[in-house]
Amino acid sequence: MTAKVETTLRGPDSYSLARRVVDEMESAGVWPTPVNFELWLYYLSEPDGALGREIQRLLETREPFSEATADMLAAEYLPRGRLTEEIRDAGRVLDRELTSVAAAISDAHSSNIAYGATLAEASANIESADDPEQLKVLVSGLTTATHQVQAENASLEKRLENSTREVARLREHLEQVRIDAMTDALTNLANRKAFDQRLEDATIQAEATNTPLALAIIDIDHFKRFNDTWGHQTGDQVLRYVASVMARVSPQPRLAARYGGEEFAMIFPAEKTEAVHAALECIRNEIRSRSLRRRSTNDDLGAVTISIGFAERFSTESASSLLERADAALYASKRSGRDKTTRADNLKRAAA
Repeated sequence: MTAKVETTLRGPDSYSLARRVVDEMESAGVWPTPVNFELWLYYLSEPDGALGREIQRLLETREPFSEATADMLAAEYLPRGRLTEEIRDAGRVLDRELTSVAAAISDAHSSNIAYGATLAEASANIESADDPEQLKVLVSGLTTATHQVQAENASLEKRLENSTREVARLREHLEQVRIDAMTDALTNLANRKAFDQRLEDATIQAEATNTPLALAIIDIDHFKRFNDTWGHQTGDQVLRYVASVMARVSPQPRLAARYGGEEFAMIFPAEKTEAVHAALECIRNEIRSRSLRRRSTNDDLGAVTISIGFAERFSTESASSLLERADAALYASKRSGRDKTTRADNLKRAAA
């Protein structure tokens, strides 16, 4: 559902969907707050889904659509809401473990203070003891106190061991949450947020080390035709196919990302022009070499082609400027017939 909404919002149907959302909210007497608007976007995109059914139930029962109701629905059904709740849950677990460890350390500290007092008292008493029976009593008391401290320390060790395991599990879980937050649900490539962050980091690194940095923008040719002719599910199939080819040609430190809708992006840190161009041509040729078939009916979808534009960073150039030049190269590929790769520097030479 998330991928479908994201694709629609970056396509020709986005404005009509937005107007319909506002109309439906006004009809239902729901204020157009940002959270409500997002809820209605997902609801109208998939009315038969879990969120759609719940909103329909609320509307049928005429329950007031309060801010609390919206927050509850967002936490339960919206991707970012679920992510926030995951982080909150992790925080609660971590707080519980830290409280438990703090209590164990406090108990052990009190026990050690008491043990120290017992030892000091026993030391004083031993010096003045004459009677063997009195010494036996002192030794017995020290033995008991020692066993008690050993038990307290063992308990602390056990609680620390359990907490260490729990925190390690929590760390793994949070890392998976972080990865999910940076991954496009449909294609399993990096999402726009991850791309923006990596491009900014790569730009800073390239400037600091005086190393090359290239950026490519990739667009599926005539993608709207696939959606209009075969439907969104087939469009999703095409997106996943293109993404799978890109992923195979994107070992670290390269990054392949879904930029939005039918557009993708690739970052090439510290690579020469020839290597970047060869990788992009490999992707383009592999994608066009196969004739896809519709999974549900086995209908022939024909060949998929892509247009590519790429740019190499100039010294001191910002990430946004690099992105603009790569985008301009992409549109040069599309204007000149599609299914080709254009280098931004070649546009400058052609214009000179």
